[in-house]
Amino acid sequence: MTHDLPYSQACENNKAPILEQLKAIFNAPGTVLEIGTLTGQHAVHFAQAMPHLQWQPSDHPDAVHLCRARLEQAALPNILPVVELDVSDARWPVDTFQWAFSANTAHIMSWNDVEQMFHGIGERLPKDGAFCLYGPFNNQGEYSSDSNRRFDQHLRAQAAHMGIRDLVDLRALAESAGMTLTENLAMPANNQLLVFKR
Repeated sequence: MTHDLPYSQACENNKAPILEQLKAIFNAPGTVLEIGTLTGQHAVHFAQAMPHLQWQPSDHPDAVHLCRARLEQAALPNILPVVELDVSDARWPVDTFQWAFSANTAHIMSWNDVEQMFHGIGERLPKDGAFCLYGPFNNQGEYSSDSNRRFDQHLRAQAAHMGIRDLVDLRALAESAGMTLTENLAMPANNQLLVFKR
């Protein structure tokens, strides 16, 4: 670990189990759009392990600076220059990609931004592509664990627009964006990897 770079312990903890699942999904050459690159730990780990991919990091204009130093230090040939992406702006800087990936963003974004993320991906995702969304999720209003209940309360105390999203709502949102939830993969620490396809 490089201590002077922005760092997320959660990313460090979950990058290996996420990679194991992504290898089976992102299994051919293509570009992956990552929404919410944050510290860049996922981008570097996944791009190193899957050299057949072109990894396109992106983040909100207010946060895009957090990943730059790590990505520059890694200097991997298959990581593209990071772009500023505000999902609520209809003019995305990336129009062509095979797959999309986002981790721990849906509970931080406003619900309107979650809707815009799904619709933006749905408009651009090819028929043989997939959108993988990682994080904690509820199911029909039920928390998957006490720790997720506490986490949700913590989020909502920080800002009213944040909170753990429900699978029922995400499934309906995906369908409105032309996608279907095809896999719900259980992950460590009461998280899930949701796979949406056209």
